[in-house]
Amino acid sequence: MREAEQARCRSVIVDTAGRLQIDTEMMDELRALREAIAPREVLLVADGMTGQDAVRIARGFHEAVPLTGVILTKLDGDARGGAALSIHGVTGVPIKYVGVGERPDALEPVDPVRLAGRILGQGDVVGLVEKAATAMDAAAAQRLERKARSKKGMDLGDFLVALKQMQAMGPLNQVLGLLPGVNAQALRGLPRDDKRLKHVEAIVLSMTPAERAEPAILNGSRRLRIAQGAGRPVQEVNRLLERFQQMKQLLKRI
Repeated sequence: MREAEQARCRSVIVDTAGRLQIDTEMMDELRALREAIAPREVLLVADGMTGQDAVRIARGFHEAVPLTGVILTKLDGDARGGAALSIHGVTGVPIKYVGVGERPDALEPVDPVRLAGRILGQGDVVGLVEKAATAMDAAAAQRLERKARSKKGMDLGDFLVALKQMQAMGPLNQVLGLLPGVNAQALRGLPRDDKRLKHVEAIVLSMTPAERAEPAILNGSRRLRIAQGAGRPVQEVNRLLERFQQMKQLLKRI
C-alpha cells in the first residue's frame, strides 16, 4: 500500500487466496487484512457454475468480512446466473460484475434487466448486438449486405469474410447463448462447431479466386484437389457447397 501511494497509483487490488470451503484460519487472515488496509471495496469472486454452493460461501464471507459487492464468473458456459439472485438475497450487496470469459476484457458491469433475461432463458439480444458492434468491421458488413442484395448474390469469398466476422465475435456457443430461446442443454455439444468453422475456412482457402467467385465450375477433380489441400474428406466439400447454395437461395427470398 505504501509503495502504491508513492507511485501515485489510483487503485490497488489485494487478491487473496481462493477457497471453495470456508475455514477459520482463512477468515482470521481476511479480518486481519481488512483491518490493516481498510479497503474501500471488498468483492467476493463467486463461481457461477457452483450454483447454490456459491450462496453458502457468500454468506460465510459476508459474516466474516462484510462485502460491498460480488463478481460472478463463468457465465460464458452453461450457468445462467441464477445464483446471483440468491447471493444478493442473503448478503444484500449488489452483483457488480459478471465474467463471460478468461480475459480481463470479458469482465462486464452487471445490467439487472439483461441478467434477469438470461436467468429466465430470454437471452441477451442487447449483449449480442454490442458484441457484434465491437467485433465486426462495419465497412465489410456493408459490402456483404450489398453483395447479398445484388442479382448475382454472395460468392464463396464473401462467405469466408462473413465466417471470419462471426468468428471475431467469440466461441459459437457463447454467441448463440445470447439468443432468446437457446438453452444451455441445446448448446452442450457446440464447442466442437468452432473447429468445424475452421474446417470450412480451410476448404474455402484451398480454392482459387476463380473457384470462389464461380462455385459452379467445381467439378469432381477440382473438388478432390480442394479436399486434399484442406485435409478434409470430399464429402465435406460437397456438403459445404450444398449449404452455400441453400444459403444463397434463402438470402434471395429474404
